[in-house]
Amino acid sequence: MGQELSTVRPQGCTHMKVRQISRLVGRYYDEAHGNATGLKSTQYALLSFVLKLGPLRPGDLAQAMRLDASTLSRNLQPLVAQGWVRLQPGDDARSRLVEITDTGRAVREQSQRAWKKAQLKVNAVLGPERVVALHELLDECIGLLEAAEDA
Repeated sequence: MGQELSTVRPQGCTHMKVRQISRLVGRYYDEAHGNATGLKSTQYALLSFVLKLGPLRPGDLAQAMRLDASTLSRNLQPLVAQGWVRLQPGDDARSRLVEITDTGRAVREQSQRAWKKAQLKVNAVLGPERVVALHELLDECIGLLEAAEDA
């Protein structure tokens, strides 16, 4: 059996579609976070990763979040300035570790309630079955794209 050619032809720009849904979904989270804590949803995510995985090297954090090093560095700056995370010396003179502070833990905990509210609202609007299917599709796509980069 030979491989059949697909008759499915995607229309439109995939990048634009992904950005559109990202912006629409992001509004729910940014609104909930901003109203509750003034924290951006991206800052909440960063605090959550540092809390869960830290203390850790910035490179390891960037990899876990699927960010490039310069984006992570730029996103860390306001959190360091607010005293929510700190950069500590690492194993040697050239390395550093990112660690959440007690203040950062408190802000993240307060913001977690806002995240939950946004999460429930998005689930209600889209429906739980669609959200589960979306997560599965996104995870599959992430895996395929990462494998293609590694090849």
